[in-house]
Amino acid sequence: MNGGVLLSGVLVALGVVAAGAWLGRLIVRRQAEAWSSGVRSVTRAIADAARAEQAEILRAAELSAREEALAAGAANEAQSLEREAELAKAGARVRRREETVAVDAGDLDARRAQLGAPRQRAEAREAEATELRRQARALEAEAPAALERGAGQTVAALRARLIETEIEDARMASAQVVRAADQIAPDDAGRRAKRVMGIAVGRFSGHYLTERLLSLIPLPQGSSGGAEQVIGRDEANLRAIEGVAGVKLSLSDARDAVRLEGLDGVGREIARRCMTWLGRNPAACNDPRRVEQAARDISADLGRELIDLGRRACATLEIARPHPEIVDLVGRLNYRTSFTQNQWKHAVEAAFLCGMMAEEMGLDLKLARRAALMHDIGKALTHEMDGSHAVIGADIARRLGEPEVVANAIGAHHTDEPFNSPYAYLVAAADAMSGARPGARRQMEDNYVAKLEDLERITRSFRGIEEAYAVQGGREVRIYVQEDRVDDLSAVNLSAEVARKISAEMTFPGQIRVTVIREFKAIETAS
Repeated sequence: MNGGVLLSGVLVALGVVAAGAWLGRLIVRRQAEAWSSGVRSVTRAIADAARAEQAEILRAAELSAREEALAAGAANEAQSLEREAELAKAGARVRRREETVAVDAGDLDARRAQLGAPRQRAEAREAEATELRRQARALEAEAPAALERGAGQTVAALRARLIETEIEDARMASAQVVRAADQIAPDDAGRRAKRVMGIAVGRFSGHYLTERLLSLIPLPQGSSGGAEQVIGRDEANLRAIEGVAGVKLSLSDARDAVRLEGLDGVGREIARRCMTWLGRNPAACNDPRRVEQAARDISADLGRELIDLGRRACATLEIARPHPEIVDLVGRLNYRTSFTQNQWKHAVEAAFLCGMMAEEMGLDLKLARRAALMHDIGKALTHEMDGSHAVIGADIARRLGEPEVVANAIGAHHTDEPFNSPYAYLVAAADAMSGARPGARRQMEDNYVAKLEDLERITRSFRGIEEAYAVQGGREVRIYVQEDRVDDLSAVNLSAEVARKISAEMTFPGQIRVTVIREFKAIETAS
């Protein structure tokens, strides 16, 4: 029973709770509906106010826009009126310009009409001038043929004849100038030259010793077989010396002397010193290798002596040292002779003479000495090179940087080159003065005369030769030919033939120049 009461109470309580809950939800719903109704009222009020404000703003904006539109319209209308006025003025100017252009066009048409006739006349004249030019070109093209027909010769032949005539006239004119120059007697110049040369010779004092290069070296004689010991077994010592000295050593027929065969004076001196060394050192005669080494040492010592000689020459003359190769060549001249005259001493003497003459003439003293000192350096190489020693020396000087004045003086002192400066003449004069001084050179008179006679005899054996003379101590032969029998080309061939015959039939040192002279003489007697 109690359980039923409890259950009933629970059920009642649950019912009360459920009723309370439903009432609560109802109250909340009613409150929410009331709140929502208020919110909607407020929202409608706000919306109404916003619409009212929007309408006011729109009306204000519309009024402002109307006012601005009215103001803009008024401004645009003013601008339009101003623009229309400007356009009206521009139109007036255009109309005035059109009227001016129309007037100018009328004037232009009138002027064109006036110029039409002269232009037609000018065109007609241009056409006529073109035709005349064409005719002139045709006549010009036909002129050579007309000239050839009139002259009976072609243009090429006429041109060749004119050229030949001009060349012949030039030759005759140059020959007349040369002949006139040869006929002028420069008495005053000759006197002055002799005076200068006399002063130079009088101021110079040189000492001469006649020198000869040995060609035969006697061998030591004795019962101990000294000669055979010096020669060596199978002449091995001689062959060892030959290899270093560059000259040939041969025994005389009696085996009592050694003959030196060769044109190199320095090599002959090396061989002479080696033979002297063998005579002083008999213990070394049995060892050819020791002899060869001694020969090399002697050659080196002699090379240093040659350089010292070259330097001594420059110091004596007080000139700057040239290239070392030229210094060596100057020193080598000490073992080169010309008709027994020592060429080193000859070069130094010629340099002094040349310098004194240059000083008398107001020229450069040291430059003159320099050129004269080197004028014969080619003689130190004539045993190695073919050709004139003057040409060889000039080529060496140019190659080693000497001034052209010096090189030309070297090449011209025997007339192998033209004289291009006063120094060339002075060097030639100093060379001749040094070689012609009493006691400077010596040769057998009979042999000298025989050489000149042979030279002239060989030359006169050709046809067409009128006279032949050996000049410059037999270094040159001058041939005068008959002008009517030998022409220019034959003269050239004759010089070559004479030179070949002299080379084949004569033995001589150096070179012999052959000069063929063909002289034309026109002689008439006035009465």
